[in-house]
Amino acid sequence: MATWMTLSLQDSSSPMMEQLIFFHDHTLLILTTIVSLVSYLMGSLFFNTNINRNLLESQTIEMIWTITPAIILFFIAVPSLRLLYLMDEINNPAITLKTVGHQWYWSYEYSDFSNIEFDAYMIPLNEMENSSFRLLDVDNRITLPMNTHIRMIVTAADVLHSWTIPSIGVKVDATPGRLNQMGMLINRPGLFYGQCSEICGANHSFMPIVMESVKTNTFISWISQLSES
Repeated sequence: MATWMTLSLQDSSSPMMEQLIFFHDHTLLILTTIVSLVSYLMGSLFFNTNINRNLLESQTIEMIWTITPAIILFFIAVPSLRLLYLMDEINNPAITLKTVGHQWYWSYEYSDFSNIEFDAYMIPLNEMENSSFRLLDVDNRITLPMNTHIRMIVTAADVLHSWTIPSIGVKVDATPGRLNQMGMLINRPGLFYGQCSEICGANHSFMPIVMESVKTNTFISWISQLSES
């Protein structure tokens, strides 16, 4: 979860988020190099007092500043396209979790386990515990096993929503009348917080997401208790 004065990306909790952070650092290094070079050249032009009256054109330099940006864009586009295709891959998921966005709460269905369903509402300020986070905690958390391939199916019942957890690198649009899917694998236990990232109405800021990643045995015990109740 992002905390006060967090300037960088959150620590990754999935292999996909690790790759996204690597791509971010790769692109930022290229941008820093370009900005530094252009700033140096502009500074040199401002303070340069030498004038060449016979220099009208230079096809060599024009060729260089045409081909060089194309090469730079190539080195940005190739890893970007690779990540886009990797994010669409679903590798034999063991669990399917269906998410439905409403105004303004989320509904979840564990369709692999006797159709376990529940709604997740934000905890009001007057009902919060001391350990809760304002505007981020919900009454029913999602619980998923770590180191397991999971398929998320996302849709909406009314307007556009977007199911987003930054530390896992997941952002899926919830569109009415359409099913979108996303694969994910959580590689460490913990609590992960997110929010709707699509402006969906007056209470858009008040439909948080809380996911708890646990060991497989703990998840089996939790799902068994829900099935019995």
